[in-house]
Amino acid sequence: MFFWRKKSAEIPDLSWLAADMHAHLLPGIDDGAPDIETSVEMIRGLAALGYQKLIATPHILGDIYPNTPDIIRGKLAEVRIALQDAGINVALDAAAEYFIDDHFEDLLREKAPLLTLKDNYVLVEFSMVTAPYELQQVFFEMQIQDYQPVLAHPERYIYLDRRREIFDTVKDAGCLFQLNMLSLTGHYGRSVKELAEYLLEKGYYNFLGTDLHHPRHLALLQKLATSPTLHAFRDYPLLNKNLL
Repeated sequence: MFFWRKKSAEIPDLSWLAADMHAHLLPGIDDGAPDIETSVEMIRGLAALGYQKLIATPHILGDIYPNTPDIIRGKLAEVRIALQDAGINVALDAAAEYFIDDHFEDLLREKAPLLTLKDNYVLVEFSMVTAPYELQQVFFEMQIQDYQPVLAHPERYIYLDRRREIFDTVKDAGCLFQLNMLSLTGHYGRSVKELAEYLLEKGYYNFLGTDLHHPRHLALLQKLATSPTLHAFRDYPLLNKNLL
């Protein structure tokens, strides 16, 4: 990767965000970094953008990505050693991106400890095709157990675009929202970008995350340097710094 060697005017300075709280940086356990060399490459690129802390959030999704806290912590330890060997000075921690399904509801029912971004923040997502019927009940149960749900990339659930009142319902249920930064570039399509801008106008976003999956995403982040929407976030009451 050589994108950060270009003139500095083309590189977005994301140091004001302090922490990236959604990225798939741990090797070989989901659809993110396939190996530890790629993990190091991606982390080096994020550090060059000014992040002080990175929180890896591998998927936990039924039989597809059957990750556990032990698996995730083991991979985190491996990557931390590799970063030390490579001389990369950035704090790295790990949580998870929980898919709301029967398995996740079982975890709640069993009161199994969930991996948190920090304190009680838990990153969750649901299907890109249809929302869970019991979504409000799931968020309620999380809060009963003293977890604060953080919904990953709500702008990507474009099937809800014609039912935007659902976003109001989810916010009223006490859920925080996390925006994928690449949504602002049009990477996921115009509809996602427009929905992101709508939710931004509503003042619904609480966190900004890269949702980095591979080195190509690093190059795409350059587009944010010219995004007026990104600059608007400098005055936005984001909670990223609370994760340091």
